[in-house]
Amino acid sequence: MYLPPAFREEDLPTLHTQIAQTPLAILLSHGANGFESSHLPLLLSPEEGRFGTLKGHFARANPHWRSLAAGAEAMVIFPGPQAYVSPSYYPSKAEHGKAVPTWNYIAVHAYGHAEVYDDPQRLRELLAQLTRQHEQGRAQPWSLSDAPADYLDSMLRAIVGFSLPIERLEGKWKLSQNRSQEDRAGVREQLAGSALASEVALAARMAECAKGAS
Repeated sequence: MYLPPAFREEDLPTLHTQIAQTPLAILLSHGANGFESSHLPLLLSPEEGRFGTLKGHFARANPHWRSLAAGAEAMVIFPGPQAYVSPSYYPSKAEHGKAVPTWNYIAVHAYGHAEVYDDPQRLRELLAQLTRQHEQGRAQPWSLSDAPADYLDSMLRAIVGFSLPIERLEGKWKLSQNRSQEDRAGVREQLAGSALASEVALAARMAECAKGAS
């Protein structure tokens, strides 16, 4: 990922927070079948390894897992909020007109090599963790025990799990840091008033970064 110094984020807890806040990641690799990609819900174990370990599963029918089992390096993308930034958002445009459209966004890329497995007990533990993560807070959270045992066993045979220790981790927080304080404030104000939830979310993240920099 292209990382100009102004937009580079290297704080590990900040990167882990963004990973945890991204419920569906994009896993890519290149193997015998060329480039492959899968959209997967992943768990992060932050204390496992230097940068943490990602855990998830594929449908067994998805051939993507075979390239990981063969040793292909994986890249996992965790996209955050994003927004188009019009030159009209910058107060400085009225002064000199030196502005062009751009895009603000947050993204984390993780790289590593995965261990692939199909042990039923290990898969059951993985699914239990994923379920707890996404069912917590519901009035009647679903759990694995709600499904018939024979049905669950058949579902376990239909998936393949993986554990991916993160070997390299990159974060890009492109939030108008290369503009003046007044221009950044102008962008935040415009995005905060947007009808798009992703733009409002990005404005909030820009406000957080502004507080951290003050």
